Amino acid sequence: MKLLINLIRNLLGGLIAAIDFVTRGSKLKRSAQAQQQVELELQKLSLYQFFACPFCIKTRRAMHKMNLPIVKRNASQGSPFREELLREGGKIQTPCLRIENENGAQWLYESSEIITYLQKRFA
Repeated sequence: MKLLINLIRNLLGGLIAAIDFVTRGSKLKRSAQAQQQVELELQKLSLYQFFACPFCIKTRRAMHKMNLPIVKRNASQGSPFREELLREGGKIQTPCLRIENENGAQWLYESSEIITYLQKRFA
C-alpha cells in the first residue's frame, strides 16, 4: 500500500513539475551589473528540496520569476544533503532555505516564508 501511495505521489508531483515548467512566465529583468550583484549574494543561499514536492515547486517557480538562480540541493532518500538537512537544520522538511550569515546558518522552512524572504531581499 505504501509503495502505491509513493508511486501516485511521484506521478502527480512529476505532472505538477511538468505543468510548472511549461507554464512558467518570464524572469525579472535586471541590468547585468545588478544581476551580478544578486548572484554574488545568492552564493550564501541554498534550497533543500524534493523535485516533485508541490511546495518546492511553488518556491522554485517564485525563484524563477524573481530571476534568482539559487543552488538547489536534493534532499531525497539516500542523498547526503538529506543528512545535512537533518543534522544542521534539525528536521527533514522541504522546502528549506539555508541562509549563510556571519553567525552561521539560518534554516528557513515553509514555502510562503521563503518566498516572502526572497521578495523582501531581492525583488
